[in-house]
Amino acid sequence: MLRLDVSDNARRFIARRQLKHQRQIVAKIQDLRDDPRPVDSKVLKGTSRGFRRADIGEYRIVYRVEDETLYVFDVGKRNDDAVYRQFRRR
Repeated sequence: MLRLDVSDNARRFIARRQLKHQRQIVAKIQDLRDDPRPVDSKVLKGTSRGFRRADIGEYRIVYRVEDETLYVFDVGKRNDDAVYRQFRRR
């Protein structure tokens, strides 16, 4: 199982969700620790550093695997490009 490193922005976003949605997002992140490249994840275009996205319900998780660590950079609404704008600013 991969080590987990979640950004402060992702933590704050998750903390502001309803408990049901928090559980769904956290469960998906735990699944990514076991299988970081599931069939429903996609490589982000325009990034050369191996960033991927995975969807869970109405949310999108932007992450990357490096060595033995799963880095979760952002979590946001699927139908809102704000998660990508925020990700690109970093």
